[in-house]
Amino acid sequence: MSTKSFLIPDDLYAYVTSTWIKETPALESLRAETQAMPEGRMQISPEQGQFMAILIKAINAKRTLEVGVFTGYSSTVTALALPPDGKLIACDVSEEFTSVARRAWKAAGVENKIELRLGPALETLDAMIRNGEGGFDFCFIDADKPNYAGYFERALKLVRRGGLIATDNVLWRGAVADQQDKDESTQAIRAYNSKVATDPRVETCILPIGDGLSLSLVK
Repeated sequence: MSTKSFLIPDDLYAYVTSTWIKETPALESLRAETQAMPEGRMQISPEQGQFMAILIKAINAKRTLEVGVFTGYSSTVTALALPPDGKLIACDVSEEFTSVARRAWKAAGVENKIELRLGPALETLDAMIRNGEGGFDFCFIDADKPNYAGYFERALKLVRRGGLIATDNVLWRGAVADQQDKDESTQAIRAYNSKVATDPRVETCILPIGDGLSLSLVK
């Protein structure tokens, strides 16, 4: 959930996007199409996508994992940042939304880098663990919030030591700080943040970008 950071005033955000954001035509088209949807707020912000792309390049990632594809903005950004022989395994349950993603991947010329696995992500990740498909450099979690902790535990088994796990929506438009908010997703993210912030298996920081992004370095 984050077409724009709720932490930045509109005038400053307009400056940031006009000065710093550079999107390919495929990404611009996908953003416009997705923003017109009722669920458009689920799309990551462009500055977050640009940050993730630079991060992926900086760590020389070649194998990446995504939990939650939606219409494909984050997966397209990731695949564009990967080298020609890079690979992204993308997990989602929606044929409807990922059909938009498939078109975006083709338009961006990255469909050969992405393998979509449709089905409940916990089951997909468990199968990957059983099959020994570990050694990922980077994992991005942006799916149903009540299962965040489960996705994180599986990501820890699939991401290599020194790799990164990035988790979206960890500020949840400020709701995590409102103790009166008892919404299931809010409580799940609040619990997830407490868990990851103190987990000895990772070193974690939070970035006030988009709707809040946490980065966990696997020890």
